[in-house]
Amino acid sequence: MKKVLIIASAAVLAAACTGPAVQDSIFYKGKAVKGFEVVVDAVPVPGHDGMTLRNIGFVNTTGKDLLVDAMETSAITIEGEEVWSLQPSSTAERKDWVLPVTKDFYQKNYLGMNDPDYGGGIPMVSLWTADKNVSVGLAEPCLETVNFPVKRKGNTVSASILLELGTPVVLEPGDTLFALRQFVWEGKGDFFKPVRAFSEYMQDTYGFEMPISPEDAYEPVWCAWGYERNFTVDEVIGTLPKVVELGFKWVDIDDGYQICEGDWTTNSRIGPEGMKRMTDAVHAAGLKAKIWWAPMAADPESSLAKEHPEMLLVQEDGSHEDISWWDSWYLSPVNPYTWEYTEDLVDMFLAKWGFDGFKLDGQHLNLSAPDYNPASGLEYPGEAQERHPEFFQHLYERAQALKPGAVVQICPCGCAVNFFYLPYMNQAVASDPTSSAQIRQKRKVYAALAPKLAYYADHVELSDGGLDFASQIGVGGIIGTKFTWPKVNPEAKESGGSLLTPEKEELLRKWVPIYKEKMLSKGIYRGDLYTYGIDKPETHVIEKDGATFYAFYASSWSGEPIELRGLDPAKSYIVTEYTETQPRSFALDGAKPIITPTFEGNYLIEVK
Repeated sequence: MKKVLIIASAAVLAAACTGPAVQDSIFYKGKAVKGFEVVVDAVPVPGHDGMTLRNIGFVNTTGKDLLVDAMETSAITIEGEEVWSLQPSSTAERKDWVLPVTKDFYQKNYLGMNDPDYGGGIPMVSLWTADKNVSVGLAEPCLETVNFPVKRKGNTVSASILLELGTPVVLEPGDTLFALRQFVWEGKGDFFKPVRAFSEYMQDTYGFEMPISPEDAYEPVWCAWGYERNFTVDEVIGTLPKVVELGFKWVDIDDGYQICEGDWTTNSRIGPEGMKRMTDAVHAAGLKAKIWWAPMAADPESSLAKEHPEMLLVQEDGSHEDISWWDSWYLSPVNPYTWEYTEDLVDMFLAKWGFDGFKLDGQHLNLSAPDYNPASGLEYPGEAQERHPEFFQHLYERAQALKPGAVVQICPCGCAVNFFYLPYMNQAVASDPTSSAQIRQKRKVYAALAPKLAYYADHVELSDGGLDFASQIGVGGIIGTKFTWPKVNPEAKESGGSLLTPEKEELLRKWVPIYKEKMLSKGIYRGDLYTYGIDKPETHVIEKDGATFYAFYASSWSGEPIELRGLDPAKSYIVTEYTETQPRSFALDGAKPIITPTFEGNYLIEVK
């Protein structure tokens, strides 16, 4: 039985009727259990209008034993033809985190392992229309593997917290079954305000400290992944003059230097001298270097897996958990042997090889399965999931002790970030976006969770058309690319897809200076002004240095009026189309902040 599941001999909650109307139920074999009493303590959260904390108890008042195998609590509903949602769970499908709830929609949103190497997320969902938002989430100090099912029937969309117990529990007469601590939020707008409220509640209540990124974390990034796994030392060093010329400040050395996952010393193609040559050349060029690394992964044929089985995560059937992308096995995230081994690698990468930070990569980083390895010393297997962030805490603290300000980027490829390890990173990333829309959506989510966390928009080659710099810069993302120059690696699978053509170089010469001049990534993201999905066109707003920057996105926009929200009606403004080759400016009355642009794809303006 999970430690959070508590059965008491009597109800200890005081009934209350605060917050939006919700439903709480218990089930056995898919059928609702009847005859119990629901006792709820519902308390408004100070400082967060619309947020109500809920403690729920189910009291057996039937006079006989009751069997229970599931609880569905804080069930919310919203009505509307157009309903949008935030559903931040993780599967191999790598779905959008933000999506419309269409006809006959259903998504279970399980926060445990949905695939062997995909799991975790943010423990809440949010639903909204043009007039209303209702959200529901957990308020526990660690990740709990519950479901947040969202479904639509007609014009009614519902969401709830569904905890499936696995083994049924027996409620004797008078017993109370307590649910996990949870909250509901009711107001207007999209997910931004309820996500911010959740994050601040977790900080205030449990002492989570959201990261404040160092200055270096905001510099533009060139990644050597364009050369792919068979890159050479000379290719990387030979590209550095162009990297400097175009204004990039970070060089990411990517996958392919290692013997295999788990054995992270250099292979014969790179060699320890080659690795040091690269970092020395990067530093000599006035740049900084991050190293790619897939921690918690070990190939079955690696020396680590063969010689140190005490580190491997063991599943209930005795097998090892698979990481599909690298055909590897998980290391236990809370195993003391894993921690010691990982800290030694941090020392090698930062102190011996001279790197300045990490690109920690892999969907498996977001969560693992329960761990049955006796060497991990756990009280119960699920402790591995609940204490999963401790792995990153050890890694992060070791890195900062060696190199204060070292950049630690966690890239949970395609996953909705596991909220609970956010304190142990200082650079978020769009994490292999499948579209420009995902780049923009993820930025808004991270801005709500951790407003002072740098957000790297990943390689621009992953955006729509591979060249959507506007979706990186306009939302306050850090610009990045994986171009190769002057040629590609002949063994690269994408053969030429990353080559720096004259046309692409021209675009970089335009957009990198814009990024460095405006540095919107350091601004204040105003996620409360426009409602995602409802307001057209899609709009993102950043305040910086006394100016307000608006970024609009649509396949096309033909002169329909757009209101610039957030301006002072008593002031006059100058609007500048700052991304144009010859920026055009015009006056605007703050009392009538309406513009009527015509654009394809995007329209970015600065308002002073």
